Amino acid sequence: MKATRPATPAQAAAAAQTVAAAQASTGAADLRPRPQHLTDAQRSKLLDATRRFRDVRQAIEAGYLPTEDCVPGMGLHYAHPQRSADSRIDPEKPEILLYLPGPHGTVRLTGVEYFRADADGELRTDRDRPNLFGHPFNGPMTGHAVPAGAPPMPVHYDLHVWLYERNPDGELATLNPTITCR
Repeated sequence: MKATRPATPAQAAAAAQTVAAAQASTGAADLRPRPQHLTDAQRSKLLDATRRFRDVRQAIEAGYLPTEDCVPGMGLHYAHPQRSADSRIDPEKPEILLYLPGPHGTVRLTGVEYFRADADGELRTDRDRPNLFGHPFNGPMTGHAVPAGAPPMPVHYDLHVWLYERNPDGELATLNPTITCR
């Protein structure tokens, strides 16, 4: 077996630059750890914008449409069709509100979800990946199942924010293990 010599500082720096360039060209740089928390100011901004939706009637009056299926780890999704079709991300106007079903048909607001369709519909590219306050969205991902008669969901990006229900996995984690559909 041939012995190898330690790399010189110049060789180590050149190797690091080569790896970084390869990661950037393949999208692998997006595998870096993501911050899992909003600042207090960011959280306050989102809470101020969504607090009124704790009353689900106000959400419906504002144009959010309920889904019938509860998704384990997420809950019920109330989507705003116009916002979901818009390519802009406005922190104060989430595309989707997340609710936890309760007794006697009640629901409780747990969080919000930001959504944006992928511009080119390709799972291999992510040049249009949106972010919220510098937090990159998850995706691109294939569309999920939708109710009968609804248009198919496109390849998209999304980001969940657990504002009203603590998530032990982080307030920006996709799934919240405390959300069950009983």
